[in-house]
Amino acid sequence: MSFLDDNFLLQTKTAQTLYHEHAKHMPIIDYHCHLNPADIANDRKFRNLTQIWLEGDHYKWRAMRTNGVPERFCTGHADDFEKFEQWAKTVPLTMRNPLYHWTHMELKRPFGIQKILKPESAREIYDTATEMLQSDEFSVRGILKKMNLVTICTTDDPIDSLEHHQKIAADDFGIKVLPTFRPDKAMAIEDSGYLAYLEKLEAASGVSISNYQSLLDALKQRHDFFHAQGGRLSDHGLETMYAEEYTDQEIAAIFEKALQKQALTQEEVLKFKSAMLVELALMDHARGWTQQFHLGALRNNNTRMMRELGPDTGFDSIGDFDVARPLAKFMDKLDNSNQLAKTILYNLNPSQNELYATMIGNFNDGSTPGKIQYGSAWWFLDQKQGMEAQMNALSNMGLLSRFVGMLTDSRSFLSYPRHEYFRRILCNMLGNDVENGELPASELEWIGQMVENICYNNAKNYFNF
Repeated sequence: MSFLDDNFLLQTKTAQTLYHEHAKHMPIIDYHCHLNPADIANDRKFRNLTQIWLEGDHYKWRAMRTNGVPERFCTGHADDFEKFEQWAKTVPLTMRNPLYHWTHMELKRPFGIQKILKPESAREIYDTATEMLQSDEFSVRGILKKMNLVTICTTDDPIDSLEHHQKIAADDFGIKVLPTFRPDKAMAIEDSGYLAYLEKLEAASGVSISNYQSLLDALKQRHDFFHAQGGRLSDHGLETMYAEEYTDQEIAAIFEKALQKQALTQEEVLKFKSAMLVELALMDHARGWTQQFHLGALRNNNTRMMRELGPDTGFDSIGDFDVARPLAKFMDKLDNSNQLAKTILYNLNPSQNELYATMIGNFNDGSTPGKIQYGSAWWFLDQKQGMEAQMNALSNMGLLSRFVGMLTDSRSFLSYPRHEYFRRILCNMLGNDVENGELPASELEWIGQMVENICYNNAKNYFNF
């Protein structure tokens, strides 16, 4: 078996059958990503391979820094080809890191480049891909069409005008691009820029925010606006779930203190976040949305680099937080009043796979297949071992067959081979089970349908796209 051939990661004949006959050609619903809607609206053409590949990609920056590459070649103002050269020098050292696989899969699709990237091949690969990027076929929309996408859900702040989504919808270029409501900043009452953010929320919503109820009114206005633009999902990036006991009077008083620029205690901050999560969850349920919770990241650990570069630049790690009790308490509160929306839980700590896989079973109520989902392996776990561990936990504790499958969680338009990566890993797991006698070969047609469902059909039905 050769590196990255047609049967890459497919160790058995059954795995190969499942992938090539069932998974390979299924469309892609990327229901959570961080692509820039402006680039899609404007059908951006990237000037060179560095811009489309290294711009904003903290995975690659992190590897380059580990390899001793100075920051000017990562986020700095070095020449684009010089940046690419440094990446090419780093790639051979990423063997056994998923970046090695992703890099060569992203060269193969969409560019058709099958050379190994290393210093000796850097110039040729850079020039070939850069030339291709100048054609209409390799504009942002052209690349997305090549990847067989049907729906993309971006991640957007409540204050976003969604003007780019409106332009994309008006153009109707064949792929739905829908907004996702991410109100993290509206909850960050402890942040030094919170009041400035509220001013922007006022401007976007047309609601004067003078008390807690008016804050909720402003967010409800924006939630309604997102719904009108096709939004059907929310998303929260949290260390852990917040589920403190509180009264409405307490939250009103806490918010008033914040408006008066008075210092808040940690207890007050946690109570405010807990109340906000419930109110936002109720909005999601009322609209029939799906709520997503990305839990477990310990963010911005390097103070110096946070000060110099800002967030989301590659200085986050897996956290170790108390998850089970607050998560159960939060979901139970909503379930108790029959107001728990469809929910996807994403876990970043591999030691908690079984915790999450059992938690979802507590709140599935028969109303929707797989109503509470254990989401795809995320961020640091978005690699072969991490995907296998997530799917094994879900298989052991729940129904893998109802899984809504893969997403990119990416800022890169070249990241869509990650769906192929996931599909190959899924087919390999099931193929091995068949050939080991752990699943019946007589049911291969059903197993193939299961693969198609996980790759596409489950998400299509779950999100009502």
